[in-house]
Amino acid sequence: MMGWYHDGAGWGGWLVMTIAMIAFWAMVIVAVVVLFRGSKSSGKDPSLRQDPMDILDQRFARGEIDEDEYHTRSAVLRSSVR
Repeated sequence: MMGWYHDGAGWGGWLVMTIAMIAFWAMVIVAVVVLFRGSKSSGKDPSLRQDPMDILDQRFARGEIDEDEYHTRSAVLRSSVR
């Protein structure tokens, strides 16, 4: 008969179709996860920002800056408080 394509796709065709369907749905799921994670991490919460004085205190505590630089920078930060 016409249109029956002899014996059908066979087991090889079914295997390829199954793998293709799994790959398709895996790509859809990955795309959705990437979209939602991307939008979530791109907008930083302003309440999570650190105070400049806190950062300066941490740098001084770690030994990145010396005492003179700490006092100079803290005086500048305190004078420029909004």
